[in-house]
Amino acid sequence: MAIIGDEESLFDEGVRLSPAAQHLRGATHEGLVSLDPSGQIVPAIAERWIVTDDGSSYIFRLRDANWPDGDAVTAADVRILLQDRLRRLEGTSLGLDLAKVTDIRAMTGRVVELRLSGPMPDLLRLLAQPELGFARAGSGAGPMIVSQEEGRFFAQLDALPPQDRGLPEREDWEDSSRMLTVRALSARAAVDAFSNGEVDLLLNGTIATFPMAQLGPLSRGTVQVDPARGVFGLIFKSEVGVLSDPGRREALSMALDRDELIEPFGIAGWQATEWAVPPELFSPQQYPNSRWSDLSIEQRRGIARQRISAWEVSNDEEAVLRVAMPEGPGSELLFAQISTAWESIGVTSVRVAPGEGAELEFLDRLARYSSPRWFLNQFHCSLDIGLCSPEADALVLESLTLQNVEAKQSQLADAHGQIVEAEVFIPLGIPVRWSLVRGAVDGYQANQWGLHPLFPLSEPTT
Repeated sequence: MAIIGDEESLFDEGVRLSPAAQHLRGATHEGLVSLDPSGQIVPAIAERWIVTDDGSSYIFRLRDANWPDGDAVTAADVRILLQDRLRRLEGTSLGLDLAKVTDIRAMTGRVVELRLSGPMPDLLRLLAQPELGFARAGSGAGPMIVSQEEGRFFAQLDALPPQDRGLPEREDWEDSSRMLTVRALSARAAVDAFSNGEVDLLLNGTIATFPMAQLGPLSRGTVQVDPARGVFGLIFKSEVGVLSDPGRREALSMALDRDELIEPFGIAGWQATEWAVPPELFSPQQYPNSRWSDLSIEQRRGIARQRISAWEVSNDEEAVLRVAMPEGPGSELLFAQISTAWESIGVTSVRVAPGEGAELEFLDRLARYSSPRWFLNQFHCSLDIGLCSPEADALVLESLTLQNVEAKQSQLADAHGQIVEAEVFIPLGIPVRWSLVRGAVDGYQANQWGLHPLFPLSEPTT
């Protein structure tokens, strides 16, 4: 199998992992829980758990398992490892997501309690993230072990026998389980390898590389598109010149016909959005599906053109913006659509590579859990990815201790309102993640998280 990315990225260390490293880490470093192929939570180091009635405490019972060095897995070990991981995650968006965890306790030899500042139904999904997998003395807790051939950028993965994972022994395990060979490759190299039969499964395709998935007759039944959720749009990196006023930043968003943007790609089921947080995540819904529902696209562009023109006249300067996009034919298609729309309101756009001082930059991230807080955390000022709203950050922080669900929803909706008012982001729609899957591959399912666990691909099929 191949995962699209830099060759070296497969073996990334630390807590800021590439998609390739996330998949490898998830296979070799189990956490308390993990994900199955459909993206559902399943036991891992923890064999079962309960949640207290008020939702502020999760209590996990660990399975009877050993670390790679033979020592028994204990609650004290898990407590120390989790505390260390939370410290390492400070300063990341995942660290912000886990901010409700206030205490970790080893209650008995095999029971661990996580205490929260308030209810968090999505905690298990966060604990299943590859970054929360356990390692002890440099070795992961399974369920697979990896070997790397010197001088080559690929991993050979073998599943640990069930008895080594604290499960009942299975006699035919070695004969029926499958070895996996995983590589990180550029998009073109990965697609070519799939076309040539060298690769059975290709993961982590994005909008930038989607046109490469069109393999003619070969692509029938092989292209799988995840029903993904996340942020997909343009983040503002500057608030000078034409971007100094939120109204003119809004003008750029108003000018885009989002359904028209995706039309050249032919992706069925793609959903456009005009909001940083999808409205359906709030219950009851806090704002309409469309931000400018009372205006046609022509009217929106007319208003946007007036705002841009007024700035050009008063400053005797043309509106020119640099937009950073990743490499790939899909980026070229998307930028062409955006550029044409902005040209209609008097803005000239120039495409540049990421890191070349652009005023706007493409942002494409998959959600780790389905909560407005995940989306709001992506724009937190501490992450320094672009313009932000300290007012929104303060409201999100206050929401962490709210016990009432309705009050929390209202608080997060207010935070989203601050993000919108500050015009820090131009949302376009849902992220695109695609895979190429050969018919003989078992254990793969498209899912909304874009993470495809490798261990199930090795499991016996009979």
